[in-house]
Amino acid sequence: MINIKSDREIELMRIAGKYNQLTFKELEKYLKPGISTGKLDKIVYDFIIKNGCVPSTLGYQGYPASVCISINDEVVHGIPGKRVIKDGDIVSIDLVLSYKGYHADATRTYIIGNVPLEVKKLVDNTKNAFYEGVKQVKEGARICDISRAIEKYAHEHGLSVVEELVGHGIGSAMHEKPDIPNFNTNDYTKLKAGMTIAIEPMLNLGSKHIYVEDDDWTVKTFDGKPSAHYENTVLVTKDGYEILTGD
Repeated sequence: MINIKSDREIELMRIAGKYNQLTFKELEKYLKPGISTGKLDKIVYDFIIKNGCVPSTLGYQGYPASVCISINDEVVHGIPGKRVIKDGDIVSIDLVLSYKGYHADATRTYIIGNVPLEVKKLVDNTKNAFYEGVKQVKEGARICDISRAIEKYAHEHGLSVVEELVGHGIGSAMHEKPDIPNFNTNDYTKLKAGMTIAIEPMLNLGSKHIYVEDDDWTVKTFDGKPSAHYENTVLVTKDGYEILTGD
């Protein structure tokens, strides 16, 4: 069942979205070569707790950290630990928190130092693909309108689309119906005002094919080429949309 949020629920999700943005701003102060992903996870946990929120991923289906940190050829769900960030890395940070039981989910891919132009374009165009998708959002639009716009933009810019992982509804649960694919599945489900969804293109510089590491969480590109990820929590309105997690 697709949940339509009440005014009270939407306001709680706006607050959660605000704290999600603030957590990213705090994290960005420390995101530089030489810091470990485990240290970044501790910074996220401390900041979220200090602000009266809860890290949604911590303990979720056994996930052991407060944030997902995926580097270079890691698509999603990288587990923070001893790995140290280096100049030339791209770092995707997927951050979900809840405020009074309502979740906000966002991902940013950061360029650390100097990277090749094609990698910079990958990061920029993954963000642009999100905005191509979100432009389709309004009451009466269809899920496939979002999916087709993202896929079209990605392919026009020489990028492949991960198909095993998709966006999703979000609210009092981190993952709700409906799925929001980044590729055309001809899903004609109509959007309704009051729906809250996470739109999240995951695009690869090489092949779309992926695999899961032995830790049962970290998803990597099969060919070892870089991947980027950009996500926001979005409210569907009568005549458009509201991004709850900033830009």
